[in-house]
Amino acid sequence: MLVLLPPSEGKASSGRGAPLKLESLSLPALTEARETVLGELVELCAGDEDKAREVLGLSEGLRGEVAKNAELRTAGARPAGEIYTGVLYDALDLATLDPAARRRAARSLLVFSGLWGAVRVTDRIPSYRCSMGVRLPGLGPLGTFWRAPMAAALPEAARDGLVLDLRSAAYATAWKPKGEVAGRTATVRVLHAPTRKVVSHFNKATKGRIVRSLLSAGTAPSGPAELVEALRELGYEVEAQAPAKAGQAWALDVLVEEIH
Repeated sequence: MLVLLPPSEGKASSGRGAPLKLESLSLPALTEARETVLGELVELCAGDEDKAREVLGLSEGLRGEVAKNAELRTAGARPAGEIYTGVLYDALDLATLDPAARRRAARSLLVFSGLWGAVRVTDRIPSYRCSMGVRLPGLGPLGTFWRAPMAAALPEAARDGLVLDLRSAAYATAWKPKGEVAGRTATVRVLHAPTRKVVSHFNKATKGRIVRSLLSAGTAPSGPAELVEALRELGYEVEAQAPAKAGQAWALDVLVEEIH
């Protein structure tokens, strides 16, 4: 099973660890593209601060993020699972998983990123600020930039198992499963059951809980239909729509009454 996650806008500090080594990151086919984006981002943020804030969409209160980006090559690095914070990652709570579940997380979780393309939770990265919606000078929209590198790297990462796609729309632009990979992909939408509307907090927190439940249970569904059954056995209310034709993903709605 490969689980595709969005990153978080907010991130923990880099800490005092050894600096980034691009060649040590998972999915080495992305190394050249990562170097390109990193170079553009560092150059942007080492120059005109106001221009960098405008490009990155940062408020005055986040001015310090520009200086942080300018030092990415020398900043300390930590496992990505410790860098990403926020509602989804709080609910997932990787640090409190048992050892077996943490090993499953290391194998199956892939976090999409405007800067790195995608990383495993064990990959050591510095804290940064660069969303997939950013248009870097010379590169254009990052969602578009990443499509070709990701199309080359992700099918191999997906292997022949289930792909559970929990990404937000902005990060889904970087890679869309196609062909037979799409047929074993399930996208998930979380709905507030009484209103049947998507609510951001419900959506993020429940997605984190779903991943935690699957990792903790050691469940390894082989495809979307098996995923639906596994989630129901774990206590989730799930409505599933199988694809109307080949080359399309399954669409799953998880209904939630409230957040506990």
